[in-house]
Amino acid sequence: MLTGLSPQVPLTEVVEPVDFEEYLAAHPPELEPGPLRDLVEFPADDVEVVREPRECRTLEPGVPDEGWVPGLRLAIERWERGGTWPCVVLQETPSPGWGNAGGRTPPSPLHPTQEELKRRSASLDDTPRGSWASSVFDLKNSVADPLLPGLLEHTAMEELDRSNEELRKENRHPELLALFPAPDEDEAVERCSMPEIPREHFGQRILVKCLSLKFEIEIEPIFGTLALYDSKEKRKISENFYFDLNSEQVKGLLRAPSGHPAISTLARSAIFSITYPSPDIFLVIKLEKVLQQGDISDCCEPYMVMKETDAAKNKEKLEKLRGTAEQFCSRLGRYRMPFAWTAIHLLNIVSTAGSLEHDPTDAESGEPSWDRGQRRGTWNERKRRMLERMSAGEELCSFASFRPATLTVTNFFKQEGDRLSAEDLYKFLADMRRPTSLLRRLRPITGALKVDISPAPESPHYCLTPELLHVKPYPDPRVRPTKEILEFPAREVYVPHTTYRAVAKGDCVREAAAKG
Repeated sequence: MLTGLSPQVPLTEVVEPVDFEEYLAAHPPELEPGPLRDLVEFPADDVEVVREPRECRTLEPGVPDEGWVPGLRLAIERWERGGTWPCVVLQETPSPGWGNAGGRTPPSPLHPTQEELKRRSASLDDTPRGSWASSVFDLKNSVADPLLPGLLEHTAMEELDRSNEELRKENRHPELLALFPAPDEDEAVERCSMPEIPREHFGQRILVKCLSLKFEIEIEPIFGTLALYDSKEKRKISENFYFDLNSEQVKGLLRAPSGHPAISTLARSAIFSITYPSPDIFLVIKLEKVLQQGDISDCCEPYMVMKETDAAKNKEKLEKLRGTAEQFCSRLGRYRMPFAWTAIHLLNIVSTAGSLEHDPTDAESGEPSWDRGQRRGTWNERKRRMLERMSAGEELCSFASFRPATLTVTNFFKQEGDRLSAEDLYKFLADMRRPTSLLRRLRPITGALKVDISPAPESPHYCLTPELLHVKPYPDPRVRPTKEILEFPAREVYVPHTTYRAVAKGDCVREAAAKG
């Protein structure tokens, strides 16, 4: 064995490389000022790292149940909790005096890019054969390169910009550049905008409040649903919102479930999100009743022929109908059947806010009508003016801001299950926009559904997400809530996923509903 030799490092051990920057920071170079000092000094950082806390808009994070895989549940929980996993933002430090290209600093001359190296290597081929650049080792026979006038002279930035502008105008073809519009003088040549912090996507949001629902006769519970439909895309663009406006006396016909109902089932207002506003969006209202024997026409007939003013005349018939309804409610109170439907053209509400008042007495046309107060022309005249405004473009289709409106829908159509398919519904919705609608052939059911439609506030109180999470602020959990309705966009929305949405059996129903 040889002695006196330094011990060698075993091959099995991994040697960590030295952090050059850290070493130089701990051992500053002791060199005098000179041209080579910059080689051992690092330039100042032009990027800073900022940690932005994530915003959690709900009081509780949406995490899976305890039955999930522990690791997956922990990952989702940490992702969902605001502030636990903040967003890391890389911000470019602006450099004063570097043009108007978003504060971008020029590349350091000590760290040339690949393109610069290519340009330098290509420039050597352009030099004379006898120059010093082409024959570095033949100094005696080399020819001096031509001098660059003004290389070391200080030139003002304004003068340099003017000179560059004149050079750009040389050999320019004006006919070619005339094909493009002139750029804005105030706009920079290169605009580097900071990307927004990822957050949950919301479209233009409207708030719909269901106030009351009444018919000429009251014999049984009637339940309603609201949803948005796009007649042009032939798609349902929101999930259903279920509301119950029955009186306590009518609710008594149903078997009372054990315990108190969930507060989320008592919601009577909903917030709908619209990512792609268009004049083809309708708010479709469907009504249901307790399942009973017989055809839907037989079930709707009493609502069409009987009036509240004739209650004394039809007292025996009404008592018989209430007795039959009570029997079906006791036996089949948990099951529903289609009853009636109607639709509201949202563009009528947005573009006529405060200017056109709808006519409540338009039952002879067989079309859905609603009341806003004072009469302003016939239904066909208002729709004709609406079509003229829509022909100018779709810039009126903005649901972000309009004057709130209170509507009273007075006409409904009986919903026959075998005659109101998704395709038929889209045909009816498209037909409602025409001055001579085919819906007048249908016999309406007279009723009164009163709703409020307004732009949704930025931070509504007592609001629930589609997963029934409490949105801030929510001061009192006992107050009747407002539900956010999940949107099914007509086209794809490319946004990062920042929240967790529970996958349940209801999602299969949502996917089927989105397809119509």
